[in-house]
Amino acid sequence: MIAIRTDRLILRRFRPDDAADLFAYRHRPRARCFLSSRLDTPADAEAEAERRASNDEHVAVCLTASGRLIGDLFCLPEPPVTFSVGWNFNAAYGGAGYAHEAAAALFGHLFSERQARRLYASVEEDNAASHRLCATLGMRLEGLFREFVSFVNDDQGNPIFENTMQYAILRREWAERSARG
Repeated sequence: MIAIRTDRLILRRFRPDDAADLFAYRHRPRARCFLSSRLDTPADAEAEAERRASNDEHVAVCLTASGRLIGDLFCLPEPPVTFSVGWNFNAAYGGAGYAHEAAAALFGHLFSERQARRLYASVEEDNAASHRLCATLGMRLEGLFREFVSFVNDDQGNPIFENTMQYAILRREWAERSARG
C-alpha cells in the first residue's frame, strides 16, 4: 500500500516497530468485537505488528507531526469488488476526528485506486461511536442481525450473542457525496 496523507495523518503499511503503540490500544480493546484479537503481552504485539506488515489488510494510522501510531483501519477484500472495512483507535486520541479523517481517506483510496464497488462495516448495536462514524461517512444502515455473533461468554461459559448492524456505501454514492462537497 502506498502511504496516504491527510492534513493530520499518514495511513501506511504496518511496520514491526509499531508494536508498542499497537499494544497500547489492543491490550484492552474498547469494542467487544476486538476481544478475540486482544494482545496480552508486548511479545504478542511484536508478532502482530510483524504479521500486519506483511499485507495490506490492516492500515496503520499515524500522526503526521510525530509519526506515532494512534489506530488502525482494516479493509478486507471480498472479490470481486467489495471490501469489509472497520477501525480501531487508541482511546487517548478519541474525540479529535481522527477516525473520520482516516476512514474517509481510506474510502477514497479504495474507491478510486482499488476500484471498490461497495464497502460495508459491521457494528455492534451498542457501539454508538462507530454508528456515528458510519453516518458521517455517508454509509447507510442496511440491516440489523439479531443475536448474530458472540465475542464473550457468560459465567457458565455460554456465548452471549450480540446484535450487529450493517452499514454500506457504494462507489456511486461516495462520488455523489464527494461532488456535493
